[in-house]
Parts: sequence; C-alpha cells; structure tokens
Amino acid sequence: MGSDAYPVSLSSLHFPSAEQSVSQILSSLRRSALSVANRLSSIETDALFVQEISDHYDLPLVANERCGSWYIPSELKAGSVYFKSTDGHTGQWDFSFRRLNLQLLPVAREHGGCIIVDSTRRGKLMPDALSKTVPIWCAVMNRALFPSDTAYHAVQFPPDYLGASEESQIEQRIGSFVKSLQDLKLDLDQLREQLGKPIRIAWANRSYLYPEDLYKGEGYNLLVLCSASKRVHGAEMSEGGYIQGAGDDSESWAHGLTPPVFWANKHALLNTSEEDLPGFIEKLMEQQGKEGPNQQASLIKPTRNIFIGRNDPSLTDSGIYDLVIDCNGTPAASEADPKRLNLGCGSSKLGSRDLRKSLDKVQYFINSQLLTDPSRSLLVTCESGKDLSAGAILAILCLYYNEEGDFITPQIENTINKQFIRQRLAWIVSSKHDVNPSRSTLQSVNAFLMQRPDY
Repeated sequence: MGSDAYPVSLSSLHFPSAEQSVSQILSSLRRSALSVANRLSSIETDALFVQEISDHYDLPLVANERCGSWYIPSELKAGSVYFKSTDGHTGQWDFSFRRLNLQLLPVAREHGGCIIVDSTRRGKLMPDALSKTVPIWCAVMNRALFPSDTAYHAVQFPPDYLGASEESQIEQRIGSFVKSLQDLKLDLDQLREQLGKPIRIAWANRSYLYPEDLYKGEGYNLLVLCSASKRVHGAEMSEGGYIQGAGDDSESWAHGLTPPVFWANKHALLNTSEEDLPGFIEKLMEQQGKEGPNQQASLIKPTRNIFIGRNDPSLTDSGIYDLVIDCNGTPAASEADPKRLNLGCGSSKLGSRDLRKSLDKVQYFINSQLLTDPSRSLLVTCESGKDLSAGAILAILCLYYNEEGDFITPQIENTINKQFIRQRLAWIVSSKHDVNPSRSTLQSVNAFLMQRPDY
C-alpha cells in the first residue's frame, strides 16, 4: 500500500461528530450566557450604578432611547431623548434634524442639567452617541443660542478617547450645523429662554468620572453622559452571567417585555426561571394591554388643528377629532365615512412606498374636508405613531399651512424645496419628540411634493 493512503499530518484527521458536538456545546453555552434571566439581572446591576451617578451629581435621569429606559426605574425617569450613535460614526458626524431633542432644554433649565443614560455592547467604553453625537448637539446649541458666550463654543470631548484628527474634523463641521439649525426658522429666542444657560458636559462610566470635580453650577447646565454597563473585553461566558449592554436590541430577546413593565414587576421577573420567563412575560404584557391608558395624540404646533398619534381604536374612534387619516387602516373600512380616510399602507419600507402612492388621496381628502371648514381637527395615525403619520402630516403642512400655522389655500406659485420641507419637519419633531420618520418615508414625501404637477 502506498504512503499516500495514510494521513500526512494531524490536521488531515477529521472527526465530524466531535467537531459538531464542540460547536453545539459552545453555542449552548453562549445562549445560556445570553439568557433573558441574565439580561434582566445585568440590567438591575447596571441600574444600581446609574442611580449612584444620579445621587453623586444630584441630577435627574433621562433615557437615551431605545435602550436607556431599561436602566432607569420608571418613577425616576425625567424624560427621553433620541441621540443615535450613527450620527457619531466616524466620517458620518451629523446634527440630525429628525431628532432635534428640544425637549431636553426645559429639563436642563429646571434642574441645572440632567444625566443622559445609555449603554453599548461588549468591548466599548461608551456608545458613539455619548462620545460624539451628544457633544456635537451641545456645541450646536451653545453656539446657536448663546453666540456671544464663546467659552462654551468648542466641542467637548471625552478624555483621550478620539484621535486629534477626528476631533478636528468634527469641530470644523459645527459651523455648518449651526447655519442649518438657524435655517429651520425656529424661535431661537424661545429656545434660549427654555435652556437658560449654556451646556457643559461630564462623562460617567465604570472607568472614570470626568472631569472629577465638575458638578452643576450657576453659569451653566451640566449634562452628564452616563454609560450604564461595565466594559467587558472577553466573551459573555467569562463574566459569570453579566452581559454588557444587556438592554440593547430588546426586540430580539425580551419577548415583548418593555422597561415600564420590567420595573413594575422586577422582583417577580428576577425570581422566575428561564424556561418560565416567556410565558410569564406574555401574561404580564396581556395584563398591561388591558390596564393600559388610552392613547393620546399630540398637537403639531404652530397649527391648532393637526394631531398625530397611533392608530389605536381608543383614539381613532373616540369622536374627539372631526377628521381621521389612518395610514395603515384597510381602505374598504373607511369608504362609507366621508370624514375618515384609510390609506392601507404596509409596514417599514413597503409602507413608505405605499405612502408615496397614497399622498394624492390625502391631498384630495384635505381639499374636500378642510378647504370648506379649516377649523376642523384632523388626527393622522399610523402603526407606530412616529413614521408614516409624520410623513402624511409633513405633506399636509407643506401644502396647506403658512409660517404662522394657519390653513391656507395652496397657491401654484408657492415654491416647495428641500429647505422648506425641512422647516415643516421641524414643526413635527418639536411637537412630538419621539417622532422618527424613516429616510424612505421622507424620500416619498419629497418626491411627491417636488414632482407634483401644478393645479
């Protein structure tokens, strides 16, 4: 028998069953480490750190959504903000006009600042939202609202975290962001009154408090950017069940559990076995659905009659609003009611494309209903109350409302461009702070408004 009939090296030997079993064991261990029980226990641990930071600075807690609310007991939560890490990614630094976060201004003025709570996954000290997105926002606000107070105009960065080149490139963009904010034609005097003083930043995480001796003071509002989770360098299996950023991406692990329900039932949840947790969570959420308050709509200012909300029957069928546009409702269900329009849009990007095809129906509905009586109230809803409904309202505001928020008859000579659309979007974002129309939705509205024929 020739020598090539035998393996020439140890690596040539294969044991498929052994390889498979090792892989299965590792997968099982990782799933066990990332269990729902471990996540909830890790969240509780991180929340204790967050409360220590609140006590240290004597400032209220504000959640950076989506995951920040997991780390704040509901009774201690002073509000929410929406700073995305993607706006701080290297080379993509941005001041988002879909997420103005103006709701933070009065909270900061009332308390002398606040603590913005977020977390990030394994390996990082803090999310880009806290190292770059919020510092960019603060620099823009300081320059736009307090132009003569130059001591607060520079971007404030965490210590020894970014390279000098990245810091310089971010700094160079702030001027253009300020100009874009000014172009929205918001009432900057009113915003200055709401904030009161410029903003200083401190960072709080498991590694350090920086600057160590900085507390709230007379001449500024202090925003403490708190990363809740302990930094983990190795795999989850090495941490005895602790998971960094356990509250992140909850859609993939929480079985529908929400932060308010977690905090209201924390003891029971933490004492339920892993195999029983999905069923127990389902029961809690069913009970929450029965007990939950009716949905509320938000008025889009400066109009006095346009409202946005979720398409919950307790809201849409309440009789409070004269007219209703439901972006996701089945069209046949509204055919018999002239005061209701169901567009039948799908979800996500499909829904955004459907909206583009439906905006002419919205325009016809407004012409037939509000032109005859502009004082009627109009409620626009969608599945989330944040996306398609915002898109439909944006089209209505651009076509029918003047700078004072008064209903007008559309004029052929009116010029609608991207800047004009952005100004009207600022009305929506300022009125309902968790509104977040997708890029696809905004593209659909832009296409409809800028490509429509004159009439």
